[in-house]
Amino acid sequence: MVPKIRRGSRTHGLLVYLYGPGRRDEHVDPHLVGSWDGFASDPGRDTSPDPDPKVTLARLAAALDLRVKQAGTKAPAEHVWHCSVRTDPGDRTLTDAEWNTVARRLVHAVNLAPEGDSDGCRWVAVRHADDHIHILATMVRGDLRRPRMNYDFKKAQAECRRIEKEMDLRRLKPGDGTGAKTPTSAERFKAERTGRPEAPRETLREAVRQALAGTATEEEFFTRLREAGLRVKVRHAPSGDALGYNVALPGDRNRHGEPVWYPGSKLAPDLSLPKIRLRLANGTAEQAAPSAADGRSDWSPPARERRSVTGIAERAADLLDDGDDNAATQLVGVGELLDAVAQTSPAATRAELAAAARAFERATRSHVRAERADTRALRSAARGIVQAGGALGRGEDGGTTAMLLSTLVLVTLAAAHWHSARGHAQQAHASRQAAAHLRTAYQQAAATPMRVLHDQGRALPEAQRRTHEATLHAVLPKQGVRADGTPTRTDALVATLAQAEQKGHDAEALLRQAAAMRELDTAEDVNDVLVWRLRRLAQLPARPGEATRRPQAGTRPTKTPANRTSERNAPGVTVRPAVPDPRSRAPRR
Repeated sequence: MVPKIRRGSRTHGLLVYLYGPGRRDEHVDPHLVGSWDGFASDPGRDTSPDPDPKVTLARLAAALDLRVKQAGTKAPAEHVWHCSVRTDPGDRTLTDAEWNTVARRLVHAVNLAPEGDSDGCRWVAVRHADDHIHILATMVRGDLRRPRMNYDFKKAQAECRRIEKEMDLRRLKPGDGTGAKTPTSAERFKAERTGRPEAPRETLREAVRQALAGTATEEEFFTRLREAGLRVKVRHAPSGDALGYNVALPGDRNRHGEPVWYPGSKLAPDLSLPKIRLRLANGTAEQAAPSAADGRSDWSPPARERRSVTGIAERAADLLDDGDDNAATQLVGVGELLDAVAQTSPAATRAELAAAARAFERATRSHVRAERADTRALRSAARGIVQAGGALGRGEDGGTTAMLLSTLVLVTLAAAHWHSARGHAQQAHASRQAAAHLRTAYQQAAATPMRVLHDQGRALPEAQRRTHEATLHAVLPKQGVRADGTPTRTDALVATLAQAEQKGHDAEALLRQAAAMRELDTAEDVNDVLVWRLRRLAQLPARPGEATRRPQAGTRPTKTPANRTSERNAPGVTVRPAVPDPRSRAPRR
């Protein structure tokens, strides 16, 4: 059950809308289900001998405004309190009597008309659809004083949670006031009329988040916004310092033909300019030079960056597992990393990764404040991902994408556990949603490399297979790893151990190191997680079989379409997308 509260100054105008046909003829049988005294006139069901809905509506508006007029200048300028209450689409249809109970409990909870208070404010509840009602109240009491309405939204939310439990409705996650502002009804209707898949507010929020991912300076942030195709307006003080910024979508205009501007703070609480400056100051994103351990020099920049970032993500998961409040900063960095991966991911995984980044955005905000805010490692990782360019869906690019996604699933599950321990229901749910999208993206990215590894594991000599399966049993006796001949559960892991041993590693010691890196209980497939950890630790190619095809000395590799794509993704080369979608194209360098 979702309450939405607004304030206004036109009692009669709101009643005209509530009893009218609606913007799209969606209002059906508008009628009262409750009022302050139970005897208010109902324009929708007037039973008088000669009913006139307009006269009845004017009479109702006058009755509601009576105390407002008596209070005169003492009445608030915006004296109308308007609350719409909607049930979930899967809920049963409530009766008029039940909606009356809901309305009475809400006006009591927010202190408009407490039960037993004869001087409570006047109110009515109008129903014109099966799934919601509108409560209209005038905020002047019978003693002509204003009601104390502090924190009315939080009180209404808390009462709705109690009503859901008592009326056996879907129980929503309690919020903490840190969520981003949702689009208004007008914004949603406008998006439908103009053919947009979502309201501009949501498109802009995602585009601004992506522009912020890995940004090192304020100037770079504004440059990325403009390069993403957004209109940007920076507000300056007389000294020339920036005070704030507004963004607008090209083509999104109001009735006067002017751009519809949104301040960053209205997109999300953490996207205001002061909050962005604090993030930049706490964790300056400085891209470190790739180390020699990041892989062979003939691997592409996206592949090397993804391999390096996987280790950074593992450390973020460890910090979240520690349960310290300072891990709150890691959530912000993980959010930036997801945004960076989403905008540079292969086409096959892009939709799921964008959905994961969008879901996890809710998990990055809570009232927990870290004393030691340091997100440099994760912000540098996000910067490196963006600057390395788009990854291909095949070869080493595709393999390292699967390697990174396998770790990011565990990171988001660690975030869900961290939030759950603090009672952050919405953030924990958002983290689990992000993990589900990441799992789907991982399955898409890992399908080919894991199939190759399974084939290589099955092709090993029987004696070698038995040796490595015995190692698995010795190191992981409780992980359900099977070596009894049932199909392919351990083939990829056995193949990886064999390749690591061939490269000179102690297979058992390496496996123990991989298993001890962090817990495996939250992994959906322990074998897959260990495969990618082992391949990263042993510096094995993420796409097995690709590394064996090295060009011979003195020869020059043929430029295939894939080679040309890799060249286009190299740093310093600008790639201009055919369609300027602010949410999907990476910032140009």
